[in-house]
Amino acid sequence: MGRQSISFTEPNDEWLKAQIESREYSSKSELVNDLIRQARKQQQEIDYIRMKLEKAEKSGFTNDSRADILRQAKSQ
Repeated sequence: MGRQSISFTEPNDEWLKAQIESREYSSKSELVNDLIRQARKQQQEIDYIRMKLEKAEKSGFTNDSRADILRQAKSQ
């Protein structure tokens, strides 16, 4: 595991300390790692949506009804 030394602005440091004091996390490292995991997951979701939008844009127009489109989307 990589070890890093990072600095936080005072408001961010106070927020981190409050999270530790509320026993939500046991350490700043645990909290920062969780925030990074959440950001990575969010980025994966954004990339997936972007890919689906690009695919949809390239597929052109359709005469299918809303219900047909929804049914097709759910089957994939």
